[in-house]
Formats: sequence, C-alpha cells, structure tokens
Amino acid sequence: MRGNGPTTKVHYKGSSDDFIVIVESEQAVKNWTGDRSIPLAQVVDGFKIFVTHKHGAQGTLDTASKASLENEFGTKSEDDAIIAILEKGTIIHGNEHGAGRDGDRNSSKGAMAGH
Repeated sequence: MRGNGPTTKVHYKGSSDDFIVIVESEQAVKNWTGDRSIPLAQVVDGFKIFVTHKHGAQGTLDTASKASLENEFGTKSEDDAIIAILEKGTIIHGNEHGAGRDGDRNSSKGAMAGH
C-alpha cells in the first residue's frame, strides 16, 4: 500500500489476541506462498505486526509487543511471527483510506452556523 490507496491486511486470530500485518496485495501474498524465494519485503508493507486487543480485523491497531509475539508464536522474532501470520491468517481487503467517512462531521458548525 502506498499513499492513500486500498489497504490489504492479513488477520490472524490468536489465542490471546488478534494480529494484523499490512501487505502490499493479496496477489503478493499468494505469490510468496507459492514461491518462498520472494523476499518478505516485497510482500509486507513495513515489518510491523499490530494487535487489535481482541476486536477482530477492525479494531484499533496497536504495535504488538515482543511478549505478545513470544506468547502467541513462541518467538520474539518479528520475521518469524510475520511468516506465521501470512501462512495461517486470512486476507482482508480494505476500502480506500477514509472511504465512507466524507459526511459532515459537525452539523451545527458552531460559530459558522447561519443565525
């Protein structure tokens, strides 16, 4: 994902939390699954693992701690955890950044409202 394009992520429902990895595309994940010689850097969009505090794929994304990675995946290595998430997780397609959120946020407009 670059800029404000659609976000594709892989969601893994663990025993203690929900884990998310942002990926370039579904096709990149499928290509990597079939050919492990493809570098992870061409599959993931940044080497960050997020947790949603058991709110599924739609929760607030916070960075996963090394302790949560070790508890769930048996390793502190983000690379190993990312591989496990890509292998066992579910690919989820996101919408355009901010899509569906273009409505008026403050209908009263405070001092801008007509009197």
